Amino acid sequence: MLVCAGAAGCELPPGARVENDRVAISYRTAPARIEVGKPFVLELSACPKKGALDAARVRMDASMPEHRHGMNYRVRVEPLAAARFRSEGWLFHMPGRWEFVFELGGERLTHSVRIE
Repeated sequence: MLVCAGAAGCELPPGARVENDRVAISYRTAPARIEVGKPFVLELSACPKKGALDAARVRMDASMPEHRHGMNYRVRVEPLAAARFRSEGWLFHMPGRWEFVFELGGERLTHSVRIE
């Protein structure tokens, strides 16, 4: 399924912004403050700078690089509209630095957050 073709007219909503040469994303969590051991939801918006994105190839995950492990749960990703996604099933089970991993087609972007 085609998500969004090209960045012309594509505007990202407020949130944490991450980008590379091919795609820009913004995401936010609900609740905004992530707490250890409490579930949260993540909403993601994407603007490809070149080409298009395929919704079937959008994946999200998180890991703790210093501890060399990820979450104990697998998140579910649901397309909402063109280039917008909602994912549920997030839970950071310990404090420290977590790294969100966003895979959009052949593009991989990461963003670190510290959870206390």
